Amino acid sequence: MASTIDNHPTTTATADPSAGSPAFIPLEANPELMTSLLHTLGLSQALQIHDVYSLTEPDLLAFIPRPALALLLVFPVSAAYESHRLSEDSLAEPYSGKGPDEPVLWFRQTIRNACGMMGLLHAAANGPARGFVTEGSELDALIRKAEPLGPEERSRLLEKSDGLAQAHKDVAVKGDTAAPEATDDVDLHYVCFVKTEDGGLWELDGRRKGPIKRGELPGGEDVLGPNALALGPLKFLEREGGDLRFSCVALAGSLD
Repeated sequence: MASTIDNHPTTTATADPSAGSPAFIPLEANPELMTSLLHTLGLSQALQIHDVYSLTEPDLLAFIPRPALALLLVFPVSAAYESHRLSEDSLAEPYSGKGPDEPVLWFRQTIRNACGMMGLLHAAANGPARGFVTEGSELDALIRKAEPLGPEERSRLLEKSDGLAQAHKDVAVKGDTAAPEATDDVDLHYVCFVKTEDGGLWELDGRRKGPIKRGELPGGEDVLGPNALALGPLKFLEREGGDLRFSCVALAGSLD
């Protein structure tokens, strides 16, 4: 399957947060800006966000430092996606995970236009990336406060975080394209895939009922490995049919 990669789209969840919810300026899917935001929040400069130019061409995947710790897929919110999301979620129980035994740290999105931020939080707070969060930073404080809380309390925590909102705003206005207003509707959305220490491949999306385990990966395989791609983004895109207008970025080692 060949991929079509858009140049730095902006993204938002379009349905679930109510009109009265807090709103962010949609974040451009620009690796430089996303990396800047993560570093500002407290992720080590040993990691950065990289463009992924193909999910199927080994020569292009070879440009990404390995292991890749998280993969973020940016895609149009289509009728096919919404139908599958609602159908799959109808079979799931509402998520109530919390505490140190929770397999992944998941945040429900209640801030409008914040799915870019949610994707970055999911990428940095789970799997090996969590070990790169600077102690005492804004990101470290959010993770520590969120861990013992249930999903609704975690959402309130993010809504009330002035540091998170300011860091996001400072970066969102610097994109290559004119930043939409916080109240604008944008038809693109993020899904994050991470591999946990026990080998599980998880799909993390704040618009779902909870985190979704998509399968198990071999010990030496990262989120850009063949099994991870087949179980995660390629299977995801296959359900979308002919609309392959998507973009991908990965969290991996810094090139500097």
